[in-house]
Amino acid sequence: MARQSADTRNRIIAAAWELFYENGYDDTTVDEIVERSGTSKGSFYHYFPGKDALLGSLSALFDEKYRSLSETIDPRMNSFDKLMLLNRELFFMIENTVSLDLLTQMLSTQLTTSSERHLMDRNRYYFKFLRRICAEGQERGELRDDIPITEIIRSYALEERALMYDWCICGGSYSLTQYASVQLPRYLGYLKK
Repeated sequence: MARQSADTRNRIIAAAWELFYENGYDDTTVDEIVERSGTSKGSFYHYFPGKDALLGSLSALFDEKYRSLSETIDPRMNSFDKLMLLNRELFFMIENTVSLDLLTQMLSTQLTTSSERHLMDRNRYYFKFLRRICAEGQERGELRDDIPITEIIRSYALEERALMYDWCICGGSYSLTQYASVQLPRYLGYLKK
């Protein structure tokens, strides 16, 4: 039952972000989200008090991307390369399915909110998946073991957020995916053993 509940919530989130990208946030209605998700208005309001609450749900969409990647990623791949693959896939998704305005709005809500900071929620799948990759990297001797895993994860997440913020501040004037493929290895090179 819990998985069905999560599936319903995730369908609503995915439908909402598709519509936000296609029509813009202001021109998307709750009725359209309900129709696209194949759910009901009751289900929508069970999970979200209103359309505004969906702005904070982008992290859930990101986590779904990480879940799907975790099922297909080659377990023999070097841990550093896994981190780079995760970033490349996420940023490609952002560039192609999340409008710059919506990403900017979501990131700004994380700066001004006094309640939940969804991106920083350590219970997210994102952080659990990163922990698994980094622990494996240290066990295999691929990542430094003199740096605590929590610090490695914190550095990686910090660099991803910094790249997203910069891309938004620059108005999306460059390819986020391509820029990250150059910058992220420079930032995280100190993690390699």
